[in-house]
Amino acid sequence: MPDGVRGALVQRVTTRHDGPLDVTWLAAETPKLPLGRIRLHWEPASRSGWNVTAHLGLASTEVHLASWLAAPDDWPRLVRPTLHEVTGLCAALAFATDALDLSNRLVEA
Repeated sequence: MPDGVRGALVQRVTTRHDGPLDVTWLAAETPKLPLGRIRLHWEPASRSGWNVTAHLGLASTEVHLASWLAAPDDWPRLVRPTLHEVTGLCAALAFATDALDLSNRLVEA
């Protein structure tokens, strides 16, 4: 990873099982992850492969989402299913929250 970054912010996860992950570098001074966003960090493993970690942004904190220790060189293919499921879940929860907020406003009106 380049100097001055704390990971890569996942922008998009393709639906294809072998599709790419679209990411942008996340500056080291970035205070916290946006709600529902995922940060990846990877570094060479001690013997071979890569140690990859994923963190998820929640309303008030970041949580450890998953780790893949000594992942092979094609690790994006390995982590993509988990990232795809989590981004889908976050989108569904955001939609449900918006629907409930709208429902509550209509009841109060």
